[in-house]
Amino acid sequence: MTWKIQGITGELIGQEILVERDTLIGRHQAADLILQSAEISRKHAAFLIKEDALWVQDLASSNGTFVNDLRINNETLLQDGDIVQFASLKFLVLSLEKDVETASLASNVEVQSIVNLHVDDVKPNAESAEPVIEDIVVEEVKPQTVAEKMNEQGMPELTERDSSVQLTKEGMPQGIAIPKPAPIPEGVDVTATVVEPKSIPVEQPITRVEHEKETQKNASIGLITIVVLIIVAIIAWLLFK
Repeated sequence: MTWKIQGITGELIGQEILVERDTLIGRHQAADLILQSAEISRKHAAFLIKEDALWVQDLASSNGTFVNDLRINNETLLQDGDIVQFASLKFLVLSLEKDVETASLASNVEVQSIVNLHVDDVKPNAESAEPVIEDIVVEEVKPQTVAEKMNEQGMPELTERDSSVQLTKEGMPQGIAIPKPAPIPEGVDVTATVVEPKSIPVEQPITRVEHEKETQKNASIGLITIVVLIIVAIIAWLLFK
């Protein structure tokens, strides 16, 4: 019988490890199963194979070895489905013989299903055949729209058209009355002229540059005016001295 363990905690979740012989477990590089964790001792525990049975033994580890949450000190026999734990790392014990039996059973069930399927496909003789009532599926008929009806009907033939309608050489109908325009409501004068709205001039905003130019221009005019007044005052003073 071959055994294997499956990691259910830590970084080894889902990983399966075969145990086909005596296996040393620990953090030391010489161990058969190396568990890189500070809580695992260098030589933590060992799996032992005795007469196709799987045993586990703690090797005086610091954080202990557990089977189904019970700490062990001596060799302990393991059964399929047991939980063996080294410090905080847990593994599920599985028997490969049980896995083989399960796979074989599943295979037999699958083969039997295939055989039954082929047997069901064989048609009985006409004399012994029982009447088979098939389920009648009634499909819901949705009402057609006007567009769908027109698409199905298509264009009517010339013989199906109204004989009272005369056609031209080009195939255009004659004598078709032109619909009258809608009546004009009372109180509405259609001859009245429409007064167009007057346009209102919009003052353009003065930009900052133009404002500066206008300010400089006014300052220059004021300065020239002051200079002219001073000159006139001086001339008048000289004349009336």
